[in-house]
Amino acid sequence: MIGQVIANYGRQYGVQTSDGALLTCVMRGKKGGIACGDQVKILPTTSGQGVIETVLSRSSLLYRSDAFRQKLIAANVTQLIIVVAVVPTFSEELIDRCLIAAENQRIKALIVLNKADLLEQARTAAATLSFYSSLGYPVLTISATQNIEPLRPYLHGHTSVLTGQSGMGKSTIINALMPGAKRTTMEISTALDSGRHTTTHTRLYHLDLDSAIIDSPGLQEFGLHHIDNSELVGGFVEFYPYLGQCRFSNCRHMTEPDCALLLAAQEGNIHARRLATYQKLIAAAEKQKTW
Repeated sequence: MIGQVIANYGRQYGVQTSDGALLTCVMRGKKGGIACGDQVKILPTTSGQGVIETVLSRSSLLYRSDAFRQKLIAANVTQLIIVVAVVPTFSEELIDRCLIAAENQRIKALIVLNKADLLEQARTAAATLSFYSSLGYPVLTISATQNIEPLRPYLHGHTSVLTGQSGMGKSTIINALMPGAKRTTMEISTALDSGRHTTTHTRLYHLDLDSAIIDSPGLQEFGLHHIDNSELVGGFVEFYPYLGQCRFSNCRHMTEPDCALLLAAQEGNIHARRLATYQKLIAAAEKQKTW
């Protein structure tokens, strides 16, 4: 029997079959390695339960990792939606890392600025995000509590996954799109300028026959240890015109002479902060290799 993983509860998975039945399943012989959105072969056991025998081939796999472990986010998605908000303060480096992951898996990326009803702060946040618009990434401004409709056209025909820091309103977006979802939400801490984790497991929701959306727990970091150093530079779309233009064919774009990227940053043709993010990732990866 073939089914789709629509919920990940740690060592147990909610699997929906083609006829709409929902089974609670475990993985045979393994403790993990399954992501929400996976297509799987299952063997029904007792009523409402089953065993996952095989994970079918994936079209994409989003996950984050450090040197010691990895955390699967979602499989077979076609769009990564990075949710940021007017408050609490969002991390531009986290956006960069999410975009690298999307580029690595060759899926679309959409940045959603939520809580736009806070007009004064929204203008400042939108100005910050205009840089990503200049790179070609769509940036959508919404207030999920007031009107979710502007988001719907971006979801049609896609399996999208919501990601971002805690407190940005991902669960509020899900509840607005799917009132029956009843995802838990919580007020942010203004003193700490941060959100609290309210989503504890990843869950897929079908919006219609052609569209689905996955809600995932909030994160503060997005480790990219699984992406090879040679592939990291491909996560920065504005770097493309300068690749292959350096003096050395194996240029790391760190301190090498006649590096086209370093020169482009000095001349203001690429953003120095983005180059610094790339160099930080390379330096961290090289440091881990020496341990």
